[in-house]
Amino acid sequence: MENLNSLRVFVCVAEARSFTEAAKRLGLTGSAISKAVTRLEKELGVRLLQRTTRSVGLTDDGKSFFEHCQQILMDVEHAENMLSKSTSTAYGRLRLHMPVGFGRRVIMPALPVLLDRHPNLILNVELSDRNVDMAYEGIDAAVYIGEPADARLIARKLCNLRFVTCASPEYLARNGEPGTPDDLDHHHCLAYVLLHSGRYREWQFQKDGKVFSKTVSGRLNVNNAETLLEAAMAGLGIAMISNFIAADAIRSGKLRRILTDYTPIGPQVSVIYLPNRNLSPKVRAFVDFLQGLLPSNPDWDKITLP
Repeated sequence: MENLNSLRVFVCVAEARSFTEAAKRLGLTGSAISKAVTRLEKELGVRLLQRTTRSVGLTDDGKSFFEHCQQILMDVEHAENMLSKSTSTAYGRLRLHMPVGFGRRVIMPALPVLLDRHPNLILNVELSDRNVDMAYEGIDAAVYIGEPADARLIARKLCNLRFVTCASPEYLARNGEPGTPDDLDHHHCLAYVLLHSGRYREWQFQKDGKVFSKTVSGRLNVNNAETLLEAAMAGLGIAMISNFIAADAIRSGKLRRILTDYTPIGPQVSVIYLPNRNLSPKVRAFVDFLQGLLPSNPDWDKITLP
C-alpha cells in the first residue's frame, strides 16, 4: 500500500455507494476516483466493489476491508487532531512535485529558507515533467505550469511565464536576424520535443493583440529546456525558451533576444493542492513560502521584457 489516500477514496465510494457522489465529496473527477479504486484492487489482488450501471456495492472482501479501513482512518484522524492541538507549525513529511526546469532554477535554491523557517519539516521532492495523480500518489502540493487539468484542485497563482525567442550573437552574425516569425522558415530552429506524441511544441507569438502559433523544427530537437539553452548558446540555432531559464544568458550577452515585438504573455504558474476543509500547516507553509518567493513581476520578467 503506497499511501492512505487510496483508502480514503475507497471508503468514500463505499459510504456514498457512488463514484459520482464520492467525486463531489472529495473534489475530484469521477475518472480519478475510478482509477484510484481500480489501482487499489490491483494492488490487493481482490475485487472490492461490485459495479453496475445503477449502483456500486461492496463485495464480501470489500465489506471486511471497508471496516478495517474505517478504523485505520479514524485512528489517523485522531492522531492528526492530537498533533494539531500540540502545534500549529509546519511539521512532518511534505511530498512535493515540480517541473524540472522551474524546480531546479527557481524553487530548489530557495528551499533552505523554508527549512530554516520550519525545522520540523521534511521535504520529499520529485522533479519531473510527468502528469501526476495527486490523490492516489499522496502528493501534498505541486507546482504546475498552465491550467490544471482538474479544475477542482485548489490553485494559487504565483506568476506568469513568457517564452522568449533568442539566439547567440555568433549565430545571428552568420545567419542574420529574422524580422518576423515567417522568417524563421529560413533559419535553424531548435524545437522542444513532446515525447509522448512525437510532436514539437508550438511557438506562440502575439502582434497587435492577436495571438498565433508556428510549428518549427530543425537539425536538433530535444525534450529538455536546459539543453535547448546550451544548444542556443553554442550557436546551433534559434530557440524559444522560458524567460526564467534564458534570463542569465541574456543578461550576460551569451544570448540575444529577437522578435521582441511578438512576445505574448505565457502560461500561469500555480501551486496546487487537494481541496480540504482544514489546510494542513505544512502545506500552508509551503504555499505561503512560494507566494513570498514569487512576486507577480519576478526579476526574470524585468530582464526579458522589451
